[in-house]
Amino acid sequence: MLETRLQSSFAPEAAHPAMRQVSEDGTVKLLLRLHDGRTVESVLMPDYHEDRAAGCISSQVGCAMACDFCATTQTGFERNLTSGEIIEQFLHLQREARSAGRMLRTIVFMGMGEPMLNLKNVLAAVRRIADPRLGAFGWRQITISTVGVVPGIDELRESGLGVHLAVSLHAPDDITRADILPMGRRFPVREVLAAADRYQESSGRITTIQYCLLEGVNDSLEQARELARLLDGRRMHVNLLRYNPTGLSLRGRTYAPSSMVQTEAFLEELRAQGAVAHLRRARGPDIDAACGQLRKRENPAGERPAAAGGP
Repeated sequence: MLETRLQSSFAPEAAHPAMRQVSEDGTVKLLLRLHDGRTVESVLMPDYHEDRAAGCISSQVGCAMACDFCATTQTGFERNLTSGEIIEQFLHLQREARSAGRMLRTIVFMGMGEPMLNLKNVLAAVRRIADPRLGAFGWRQITISTVGVVPGIDELRESGLGVHLAVSLHAPDDITRADILPMGRRFPVREVLAAADRYQESSGRITTIQYCLLEGVNDSLEQARELARLLDGRRMHVNLLRYNPTGLSLRGRTYAPSSMVQTEAFLEELRAQGAVAHLRRARGPDIDAACGQLRKRENPAGERPAAAGGP
């Protein structure tokens, strides 16, 4: 039959929805099964504008960065995603948005994995997603995040794509940062910020500094002042978020989010010192879809599979 012949002429989808969860706040998390049976998670977050949504895309199955407060790294690193598998996530999120009467307006590479360690495939996917002749999504609507892989930031700069850069700093000093982010032992804070400076100068895009507040670890007012001093003279924006609990860490620790009182004091101290900063509200924490919670789990808390775009 013609239909059978046509189907055999094209490669099948790289990823199929295996699980769909919906948060109380409208966030949707998709567990996608890849051709080799491995799974990866992607997230669609409703925007404050009723017709818009943002997508969070993964770049690897698992993660090798061993950030101590992140759930993704607890399952270890399995492999890089292909550019096709990355694009499939974008397409599934786009369909989800449309089914909810929204338009996918921005995507961030802040899901599972470290994008800079799979940059070849990430950039290949970005080119197809954003190129006016292909996906026509727009370069300015894409953000690539990193825990501070300096060579990757420089390679991204050399690509000349002009997407946004986000750096997960999480501490203003090398000792604290290296304790919770092993990559901090390889690239000191000042080297990471210098690479961000180079990227910003070349691209004209303001770098976002991601900072997850952990109670008693990185949330003191002195650390806020130190962070502000680091950013003095730099046109960078601090994106504060409170830790989303993930259980026992790789090193056997139990972290807690900073209290709202301490969070607001940290934010106000940053602003008092001249830093541009705001607090980002967690999206989808009740379905483990918030930052640091993705871990490719199947059938969590008795959830059953549902087709993407379903009720």
